Amino acid sequence: MTSPNETRRIWLTGATSGIGRALALRLLDQGHLVALSGRSEPALMTLCEGRSNALPLPLDVTDRDAVEAAGRHLSDLFGHLDLVLLNAGTCEYLDAPYMDSALVERVFAVNFFGAVYCISAALPLLRRARDAGGRPQLAATSSAAAYLALPRAEAYGASKAALSHYLESLRLDLAHERIEVSLIHPGFVATPLTERNDFAMPMRISAEAAAQAIVAGIEKRRFDIHFPRRFTCGIRLLGLLPPSLRYRLGKRLARHPAMET
Repeated sequence: MTSPNETRRIWLTGATSGIGRALALRLLDQGHLVALSGRSEPALMTLCEGRSNALPLPLDVTDRDAVEAAGRHLSDLFGHLDLVLLNAGTCEYLDAPYMDSALVERVFAVNFFGAVYCISAALPLLRRARDAGGRPQLAATSSAAAYLALPRAEAYGASKAALSHYLESLRLDLAHERIEVSLIHPGFVATPLTERNDFAMPMRISAEAAAQAIVAGIEKRRFDIHFPRRFTCGIRLLGLLPPSLRYRLGKRLARHPAMET
């Protein structure tokens, strides 16, 4: 287990609101040296104000060139990274009968390709930590939606399922390099993003509770960090049902707007 008192060099994306902001505050309070990325520079500056162990690193993770430049900047400042925590994400829902391909591209650009770009930029710095005798970690926030196909979640759920598959495959390929990988699968968390949801969100928890669960899972070096466990375990079990039963369950949850003629 990693001691929370051990100072680590960390890169956290999606740091300006919701789970990311709660994670930033918790990691900074623990005394870690944390590079904080988000699209809003004013929000980052406010978050870092008065904290000598916080480095604001404004970044749009969908901009591959900007992510590569951020990696070089981190290399110059930190030399290596002990933990990369990829938390940037977005959510948009598809409403039948209008299948919006641009919407799907937007969601994948942040949730999947943004993470891929950051991983590519961060791996050399994680390898340096390993070469120096450290135990580097790579973690990314997926979603419990990756466990089970749900109505209107074609874009969001698919992007998170792709991220989970990518990280699980990467875990296999990095095992011989002694770089540990963790996947984070939250249930519903009270954030500005979920405030836009127009449906019931059972067992929703606070961003602070989510950050506590994530940090605890990372410290214990768990691969699958999921919470609240009563909710996420139920979703995982539903995902194991035969396809016909999952289909019948999903149909009950789906909306059926009147088709235009």
